Amino acid sequence: MEALNQSVVSDEQLAAEARREGSDGLAFVELLNRYRDRVWRICYRLLGNEHDAQDAAQEVFVRLFTSRHKFAGRSKYSTWVHGVAIRTCLMLRRGRGRRQRRVALAAEETLESSETSARPTTGDLSLDLDRMLSNLSEEDRALLILKYGEDYNYDELAEIFNLSVSACKMRISRARERLNQLFPDQAL
Repeated sequence: MEALNQSVVSDEQLAAEARREGSDGLAFVELLNRYRDRVWRICYRLLGNEHDAQDAAQEVFVRLFTSRHKFAGRSKYSTWVHGVAIRTCLMLRRGRGRRQRRVALAAEETLESSETSARPTTGDLSLDLDRMLSNLSEEDRALLILKYGEDYNYDELAEIFNLSVSACKMRISRARERLNQLFPDQAL
């Protein structure tokens, strides 16, 4: 516990302390405080709405707490946390995916049928990034969000997704290529 009294304690030191302490330990509470906003932001970007992001972030922290003994220190703690967040969000998205696709298609059909004005020209068209990313697989979507939205490097992404660095680069390249094919008028 002495390490917690120091002014600057690394995440990895806190994780080691959290592993040793009980359910009401200060180390895990400090880790929660440090990662609360980042985890929520990742969940929001992957799930697309505030309510689902809040539920997912809570689930992520429950998983982090119950599996705190599994962090082995082979990577940075932040990489491990973000991996848990991504896997949790992907699991939740897959679970709700079919239902949301049906609702989205119904809403899109309603919107298209109610449009009375002419469609804007290509130059005026502003596509929603979420809609563009929805054309990708869940993992490719997550890869692009973390690479370009959260500034992860290829080494970190490879570790989170259990890929080689070259496989990670290839998946990101192919995902961007797919988006460029589907949305040629948008600069990606």
